[in-house]
Amino acid sequence: MTADIFRHFFGYHFSENRNIWDAYITPLSDDQFTQDVSYSHGSVRNQILHLMSVDDAWFSGLRGVEISDSLDPATLVDRPVVRAHWDAIEQRMRDYLGGLQDDMLFEKPFAEGEDKDLIVWQVLLQVTNHGTDHRAQLLRLLNDLGVKPCLRTTSSTSMTTPPWPSPRRGGEKRE
Repeated sequence: MTADIFRHFFGYHFSENRNIWDAYITPLSDDQFTQDVSYSHGSVRNQILHLMSVDDAWFSGLRGVEISDSLDPATLVDRPVVRAHWDAIEQRMRDYLGGLQDDMLFEKPFAEGEDKDLIVWQVLLQVTNHGTDHRAQLLRLLNDLGVKPCLRTTSSTSMTTPPWPSPRRGGEKRE
């Protein structure tokens, strides 16, 4: 298990999030985006805000900064604002992952609370698994709205080298 493997997993996570947004969520009407449904977190918007909030909370904990409250759907109704917020969260995650070293994977990032026994690699797996779960839920919501997502096994960019340099032992950089 290496930091590079996790950067690769998150490259996939980011790519799939972006693909669902670009291909299926952007074309939705405003009513479809915010339509309340009795599944999971409700509307497509609420599902996305949940995914964003959880990603941000876990990575805030890993970075040792205060964990923000979950995003309030009542204050985030405009898709460009939601997208900009999601981009900012993704960038903070990328910044953390860019500095991730192999030895950090075995540290306990939380000093107290119910997560005090977790180690970094477990948190990172939790975030990617949570993302997979909620992307599947989003696809179900989209299907219920009449959108017929095309399932893929990989994205064209997700299985390539992530777009950030990897710190190496001895200061060598990836080419």
